[in-house]
Amino acid sequence: MLEPSLASIEFAATSSAEQPIARASAQLTAFVGRTLRGPLHQPIIVRSFADFQQHFGGLWQPSPLSYAVEHFFEQGGRQAVVVRVANGAMPVTLSLKCGRETLRLEAKAPGTREFLRASVDYDNIPSADQQTFNLVIQRVRSPGSERVEEQETFRGLSVDPQSPRFVSNVLIESDLMRVRGDVPLSRPDRTLMPGTNLPVGYVSSNPDGDDGKPVSDYDVIGSAARGAGLFALESVDDLAFVYIPPLARTVDVGVSTLLVAARFCRDKRAMLIVDPPSSWDSAAAAIRALKALDFRSDNALMFFPRISAMDRLRGRAEVFGNGGAVAGLLSRSGEAVAAALSEREPEPILRSSAKLAKDVSSSDRWLLASHGVNVLQSVRNPEREWPALRTLACGASASSDWSYLAQRRFSLFVINAIERGTRWCAGQPNGPRTWMRVTSQICNFLGELRSAGAFHAVPADQAFLVICDERINDSADGINILVQFAATHAGAYHSFMLTQRVGGATVRPVMVNRFEATLVVTRELEQEITLRITPKDDFVSMVALN
Repeated sequence: MLEPSLASIEFAATSSAEQPIARASAQLTAFVGRTLRGPLHQPIIVRSFADFQQHFGGLWQPSPLSYAVEHFFEQGGRQAVVVRVANGAMPVTLSLKCGRETLRLEAKAPGTREFLRASVDYDNIPSADQQTFNLVIQRVRSPGSERVEEQETFRGLSVDPQSPRFVSNVLIESDLMRVRGDVPLSRPDRTLMPGTNLPVGYVSSNPDGDDGKPVSDYDVIGSAARGAGLFALESVDDLAFVYIPPLARTVDVGVSTLLVAARFCRDKRAMLIVDPPSSWDSAAAAIRALKALDFRSDNALMFFPRISAMDRLRGRAEVFGNGGAVAGLLSRSGEAVAAALSEREPEPILRSSAKLAKDVSSSDRWLLASHGVNVLQSVRNPEREWPALRTLACGASASSDWSYLAQRRFSLFVINAIERGTRWCAGQPNGPRTWMRVTSQICNFLGELRSAGAFHAVPADQAFLVICDERINDSADGINILVQFAATHAGAYHSFMLTQRVGGATVRPVMVNRFEATLVVTRELEQEITLRITPKDDFVSMVALN
């Protein structure tokens, strides 16, 4: 096996990296879809269903996402990031009298459930100043309620366009409201308590919002240029899973969305959770439909069947997509490292809040697994053996490892941890000292994983390879790092090239010509070997030359 350069070896023997790479793996699950309220195209982290209620309004029958988030936390999920999308939703407005004119505000977030109110006063403003005012905006729980959920205070606003406190400009920073249309020449009237001349009263928002129509695949996909829809997650680090719930109660996510989402997850090094379509009413139907669907990805996974859970709004059990429950179950069952290194993978057992919508026999369980579909359980399996959890690679992956969920999650964890842990080097000189520090840091990290039980299919001296030296760093465009580590199957390796730049990092798979899988190149022989890098599409072929 090729070893690091001489400089890298010498440094690794005398020093350890100053910044150890963290072993904590990502457990963040992203949900993209329709909600009752909340900001559009803005990823917001929620740590409980109560958090979700505060930001997005809780359960809503037209929102499968709201039920999916509930299932996620019921099944043991810890952290979720939610992106709200909408189709034609309109914000409520609020009218502030300015003498004979009106200053119109509108909610930042569209929908009928934004219950906002505003108050105007002139406290601490000189009487000669007729253009300045103070504004308080509140979101309340319900119309007429005194329970304030959020409040913003803006002091010294002005209706003068030349003022640095011009109301239209300042409210750009508001999370609740912004100015709609032109600003009157006169400042808003002081708001008084109804029927009195006493401050402070409030003006409530108008009932003119609109929740919009059911969302489409187009709405969910969004726009990479605008950072909308699915692409609002571009700025989110540490994604473990992405889930797009059904578009409506009876409308599944389209194949176009699955293809875009799978590519997005590949680029973000996350896993896409795919619901079994509602028409799959048996294992045989699932297998027939899966062949027709022709959707394969080692960055996607699917569980069958759908789940039956209590709909608290309707007061009865309903059938739901299982993606939220699956994400919670996988988060609960352990991190990526533990799942990959354990002797026996945890069974995918649902908690009692959800049940299987269809029963699946033991033989069907194995048959579905052979096609890349996993099976949920509501009770422990009485059999001593059960299928390992699969991805939807279905034999189409470049690595046999990546047909298995635990191994694929582990490889993504390793790549993500190294990418995050070596970001410090992007601003460092691209020279031997930085290369040595990077190499030592990564070798220490991979060595710790080896000690924990990883890479056990090969001897210790063939477990991994790290190269960061002049052979792959012949330009000033970032620092290149070649990392290779042993796959589960003997003789197989995962290899990738990481480039750290000031503007961000890129990770791409590479193919390394090792002559023989078990070849170990000694330090003396390495001095006589150079590496030629030949870019080709998204891959790099590395050829050893005498």
